[in-house]
Amino acid sequence: MIARNTRLKYLPVLVLGALLAVGAAAAFAAGPKAYVGNFKDSTVSVIDTATGAVTGTVPVAAGPHGMTVTPDGKTVYVSGDESSTVSVIDTATDRVTGTIEVGKTPHGLAMQPDGRVLLVAVYGEDRVAFIDAASHAIVASVAVPKPHTIAIRPDGKLAYVASQQPGKFALVVVDLATRATVRAIALDKPPRDPEFSYDGKALYYTMAGINAVQVLDPANDQVVATVPTGASPHIAAYFRGAPVATAVVQGPGELLLFDPATHAPIRSIEVGKQPHWVAASGDGKRAYVTNEGSNDVSVVDLASGQVTTIAVGNAPRKVVVQQPATGVAGTATVSIANFAFMPAELTVATGDTVTWSNDDGAPHGLAYKDGAQGTNLLLPGAKFARTFDRAGSYDYICTVHPYMSGKVIVRAP
Repeated sequence: MIARNTRLKYLPVLVLGALLAVGAAAAFAAGPKAYVGNFKDSTVSVIDTATGAVTGTVPVAAGPHGMTVTPDGKTVYVSGDESSTVSVIDTATDRVTGTIEVGKTPHGLAMQPDGRVLLVAVYGEDRVAFIDAASHAIVASVAVPKPHTIAIRPDGKLAYVASQQPGKFALVVVDLATRATVRAIALDKPPRDPEFSYDGKALYYTMAGINAVQVLDPANDQVVATVPTGASPHIAAYFRGAPVATAVVQGPGELLLFDPATHAPIRSIEVGKQPHWVAASGDGKRAYVTNEGSNDVSVVDLASGQVTTIAVGNAPRKVVVQQPATGVAGTATVSIANFAFMPAELTVATGDTVTWSNDDGAPHGLAYKDGAQGTNLLLPGAKFARTFDRAGSYDYICTVHPYMSGKVIVRAP
């Protein structure tokens, strides 16, 4: 009898423990999340990419326009086109934990590769604001006429801003170290969106009224190719790990796949009505396309072309997807391309391994300021790895081209 009563007494505890275990397992199984800004609802839909289910809806600043996610995936920033603020979403709770006052009609957002500074295109005040990610304070502003969207070069040195000033359309180039404009590339038509390829070798941009994607070589700011599209291409991108480059074409409601080497179109995949934006899964195999006219997101398998649809809020525009966290995975990669380390500054946790991949056409090498063994020759396609066991700041240069420099910041977990 005593044994029976004891078992009954602890039964609720056992049940509770089992439920907690199930909940923990479910949370562990959940995939990275996608965040979709619903323009007409002033909300953000949260999607579990593992299941394709919408798991939450987050109220944000009026008219969500620009979106970006920090490199560690912990924070999503959303600008309110019909406000003067940027909403800060904590991805652990999927709640707005802060609001940043930036100025009238903020449009595009971009995060520097090290996650320390957020750039905001303050369209209504003709400037780009630099926001400290830790304090949320504006630390600098650069005058840019009617800034719309922003692309930051993967090495973190330059930003290209789409300037839509009537009669003076341009891509304005901003030096992120000096926080000053260094040049402007004049355009005949209003620029819609610039995006760097993941390796920094190309800048893709679209213009209103031009049914093609322009391919610019950032080494000399010359257009080296155009990719013909259907009516009204909006954004083009080449994601790390993706088998092809992609372009959202609004008129026919398509995602165009093209060869990033030859710039030749490969095929078009039908998505929803009036597609607006595209983001990719961490492995680059799936594209997430927002469809403003059909209130849904198309998930496209870039290898097979298979499409699944996820219903979200009204007039979804921007979308971002959490990428694998370096601190969790224990690995990080630095691409050597265009005679630069990309990113030039990388933050990892103690015990993490960093791999340098020579994605350039020339040989390079690695020499560390702390005296650790590097490599004198890294041929194109070769890789070199180093594990960082102690916290600190580690500077390095290329042994073949000493003007190339980089830094790894190692933080204690």
